[in-house]
Amino acid sequence: MLVKDVMTKEVITITPDTSFSDAMNILRKNKIRRLPVVKDGKIAGIITEKDLLSASPSAATTLDIWELQYLLNKLKVKEIMIKNVVTVKETTPLENAAKIMAEKKIGALPVLNDNKELVGIITETDIFKTFVKMLGAGRKGTRYTFEAEDEPGVIYNIAKFAADAGANIIAISSYPLHNGKYIVVVKVENVDHNKFLEYLTACKKAKLLYFSE
Repeated sequence: MLVKDVMTKEVITITPDTSFSDAMNILRKNKIRRLPVVKDGKIAGIITEKDLLSASPSAATTLDIWELQYLLNKLKVKEIMIKNVVTVKETTPLENAAKIMAEKKIGALPVLNDNKELVGIITETDIFKTFVKMLGAGRKGTRYTFEAEDEPGVIYNIAKFAADAGANIIAISSYPLHNGKYIVVVKVENVDHNKFLEYLTACKKAKLLYFSE
């Protein structure tokens, strides 16, 4: 799955000359946390609600409300935006985008096409929602969790035995353990549980750890 498959395509943007007040109003009106800053069709920076709040005068300021409003209206986004923006291409694999976010500790990535034009934005929420769907959450079924050897054919055999037991496979996922083995999770519906367990005795490279509805 690629970034373009799950990204938000209708991106709200601002220019470097957008005022502090206008940027904050746009964020709050649209209930979003960040705004890409675009100049001449290219990404020039990104601003978050946190950046804007950090630039606000503290509560201890001696300025009156009119002086404060005047200063905020004069403050431009280009003075406080993040200029070195981490981006991804629309053809970037989704897991790579998630890895970048985790390593850089950022919550969103502007998405560019081959001409370096902004075509979308992908957030941690987009990725979470996608992974939840990939794991079959929200659908009724039985989840079987295995510890499996890292060898060809192991997942195939588990899937085949599930199908032979009449199961409709909703989701299959795996992740590595420190001992060189893998955890394999299979979620199925309409399975003949006893038949599936009987077939699994022939699968010497995978150990059923537990199952749950």
